[in-house]
Amino acid sequence: MASLWRFGGLKVQRLVTLVVRKVGKDELSIRSGALSYYFFLSLFPMILFLVSLAGIFAGQGTQLREHIISGLRNLAPGSASDLVSRVVARTINSSSPFKLAIGLVGALWAASNGMSAIAASLNVVHEKHESRPWWKQGLTVVALTMALGALLVVALILVLYGGKLGQVITGGSALGGVFRGAWDVAHWAISLAAMFLAYSLVYYYAPDVKERKWHWITPGAAVGIALWMLASYGFRVYLHFFNSYSATYGSLGAVIILMLWLYITGFALLIGDVLNWVIESENQKRADLQGEHAQVQQKLSAA
Repeated sequence: MASLWRFGGLKVQRLVTLVVRKVGKDELSIRSGALSYYFFLSLFPMILFLVSLAGIFAGQGTQLREHIISGLRNLAPGSASDLVSRVVARTINSSSPFKLAIGLVGALWAASNGMSAIAASLNVVHEKHESRPWWKQGLTVVALTMALGALLVVALILVLYGGKLGQVITGGSALGGVFRGAWDVAHWAISLAAMFLAYSLVYYYAPDVKERKWHWITPGAAVGIALWMLASYGFRVYLHFFNSYSATYGSLGAVIILMLWLYITGFALLIGDVLNWVIESENQKRADLQGEHAQVQQKLSAA
């Protein structure tokens, strides 16, 4: 199978046209709305678990507490960040082992439902019907949910504490300055690699595709991550200058903004897999044509 990075031999304009047609055919804008609903349901149980875990170690006024709140606040755009930070602050104040257990169960259940919705949407993209036994599909969904949760924790730790980890690793070493300079770049690269791995895991394991080659980095993952980052930044800029949601809807404005951002997240994820599917389909067509051509040549040679 040819490399995905050859884009199936298609020119960029033709590739974009096929992707747009596929998006419309599979009604991915509607499916992204469904994903945003499941993402929203799974977001706060996940925050409850992560923050309850951190809250056991983060007392009132500690740097860990402030870093957690500021880090999670920066993830969401506009007034949605205030909504998230309020939930985080209240959860930290009342953290307990019981809430930690409830948060873990709730996060796993809600996030698994979200992952099931992603798998169903990706099956539509790949034009497949779910044929895996219910227990196998369930195990796949739970394993993906836990893997993505672990990658999210790693990425958050590196973003929030990457600099301090570099200082701890170097200690009093004479090469400390050189290492810290390299680490300042490396810890962001590792966070980005965690995002690529998360996309690759979802694209490979979530849909019910029997034969598929593993790729660490795909064009779809690169485009999906880039679109998500650009759209999130653009949305943040828009809200900074033209934030009419809070003025129009009051306290509901934060929820609407959060839902729109989650919609963008789901749409970027699906767009990436559509791009991969288009390229893989073109590669398969070319391979089939080459096989047919080889058979014709064999018959002519035999004659």
